[in-house]
Amino acid sequence: MLRIWGRRNSINVQKVLWCCGELNVQFERIDAGMEFGINDTPDYLSKNPNGRVPMIEEGDWVLWESHAIVRYLSGVHGLGTLWPGSPRAFADVDKWMDWYHTSFEPDLRVVFWQLIRTPAQKRDMAAVEAARLRCIKSLTLLDGQLTGKKFLGGTTFTMGDIPLGVAAYRWFALNVERPSLRNVEAWYRRLTERPAYQQHVMLPLT
Repeated sequence: MLRIWGRRNSINVQKVLWCCGELNVQFERIDAGMEFGINDTPDYLSKNPNGRVPMIEEGDWVLWESHAIVRYLSGVHGLGTLWPGSPRAFADVDKWMDWYHTSFEPDLRVVFWQLIRTPAQKRDMAAVEAARLRCIKSLTLLDGQLTGKKFLGGTTFTMGDIPLGVAAYRWFALNVERPSLRNVEAWYRRLTERPAYQQHVMLPLT
């Protein structure tokens, strides 16, 4: 059985758990990271020298990095569905996984960590405001790209929706001012109707 190392409230672990839920992949999850530790032990570091979560194991085979794991699981269990069936269709959704890392996540991380994981008296609200505005700029771009589409790849849900979908929950759950972006909001509502998203992503922010 697939073994997943990582705590449920990690945005990167949630990507993998949600992917497994969509693909009906059975797994065992072990708490690791932050208050649970483990990820800084010699045994863990011998498998994942980055000392981060998530990490998966299948027998004696190990894989780390959340997007690599999502791509792997989609390729093994979701060819033609989560993993689109042609190189161009694959590239069209795969680009959004990279865009998440380079354009949206760095700014969302600032807002999330400052408002959720930083004590109120230590928060840098100027940094929060600057990052919030950059998030809006990125989401405005995304809104335009979603015109006429149900999901990032077109009419069907794919692996490309997973990283941004997890981030979207945090964005809409955070207590920040947000402009109305009709296409992003419609896409997000579709995600919230998915049972695996409800189970693995729509959790209290901690």
